[in-house]
Amino acid sequence: MEKMNREFSMEIARITEYAAIASARWWGKGDKIAADGAATEAMRAMFDSVSIAGTVVIGEGEMDEAPMLYIGEKVGKWDEGDFAVDIAVDPLEGTNLVAKGMPGAITTLAMAPSGTLLNAPDMYMDKIAAGPKCKGKIFLDASVTDNLKAAAKALDKSVGDITVVVLDRPRHKAIIDEIRACGARIKLITDGDVAPAVSCGFPESGIDMMIGTGGAPEGVLAAAALKAIGGEFQGRLHPMKDGELERAAKMAGKDPLRLLTIDDLVQTQDVMFAATGVTDGELLNGVRFYGNNEASTKTIILRGSSGTVRFIESRHHLDRKGEKTWKLFAPIA
Repeated sequence: MEKMNREFSMEIARITEYAAIASARWWGKGDKIAADGAATEAMRAMFDSVSIAGTVVIGEGEMDEAPMLYIGEKVGKWDEGDFAVDIAVDPLEGTNLVAKGMPGAITTLAMAPSGTLLNAPDMYMDKIAAGPKCKGKIFLDASVTDNLKAAAKALDKSVGDITVVVLDRPRHKAIIDEIRACGARIKLITDGDVAPAVSCGFPESGIDMMIGTGGAPEGVLAAAALKAIGGEFQGRLHPMKDGELERAAKMAGKDPLRLLTIDDLVQTQDVMFAATGVTDGELLNGVRFYGNNEASTKTIILRGSSGTVRFIESRHHLDRKGEKTWKLFAPIA
C-alpha cells in the first residue's frame, strides 16, 4: 500500500498552528464558543491549501450540527492523483480552558490512509492510555489496581510514583478512590483528555497513565498519537442516552460494545498526528503574542511509519501571511 507523503506532516502542523493562533486570541475572555469557532474556521481554511483528498471521519459533529469540519465533509484540494485520507480533528480541545485562561488546551489533527480511522460516534468511551513501555501490559478490563501494578513494573517505578490523569467528574469517584487506595498520584483535570493521553508517551511530561470515561472522538485522536509512537490505548463505547447504542452499531459495526484495541481504532501504522499548544501544558507551551504582529507556537508532530517525533517552535509574522489569512487571527477589537 502506498504511504502518505512525509511532507504531509508539516502541512498538518501548519493547520494546527493557525487554529491555535486564532483561538488564542480568546484566551481568558470567557467565550468558549467564540474560541472554538475561531479555531474551526482557521483549521478549515488551511485545509484548502493541502494536496490531499480528505474526508472528515472525526469532526465537529454531523452535517446538520456543524457548519464546517463536520463528519463526512471533504477537505483538501481533491486534485487528480491526490492521496485519499481519513481526517480526525478537534479544532480546539479545551474550549473552557481557553475561555478561563487555564492550562492544557490544544488544537489537534490526525491523518491516515482512507478507511483506517474508526468513525467513532459522538458519545462516551471508557479509556485507558499509557506509553510504549506499558504496551501489552495494561488492559481496560483489568482492575485499576492491577493496571497500576503492571504499569509500575513496566516503568520500573513504585506504584506510589505513578501519576494518573483522571477527568474530575462524579462518574470517576470509584476510580479515584481506588487509585488513592493504591497510593498512586492523581492529576485531576477539568477538561480535555487528548493532551494528557498523548503525554503518557513522553516521560518528561510526568504523566504515566490516563484512565476514565470521556469522548469517543477524542479517543480516536489519542489512539492515533499513541499508535504513532508505539504506545498503548484501549477503549469501549459507553452509550448513555436513548438511541446511542443503535448509533454506535451503525458507525462502529457489529458488537459496538466490544473492546477496541489501538489497532481497531487506528488500522495502520502509517498515521500522522499534530497538536499545537493554545494554553500551556505538560508537553506544549501555549501561543505567545508579541509586538509588531508576531506570535510564537509550539507544536508536536508524530509520524507513525518512521516513528519520528518532532517538536517545532515557530515564530509567525502574522501580517505577512496575506489578507485572507490575517483575517483569521487578527487582534480582537
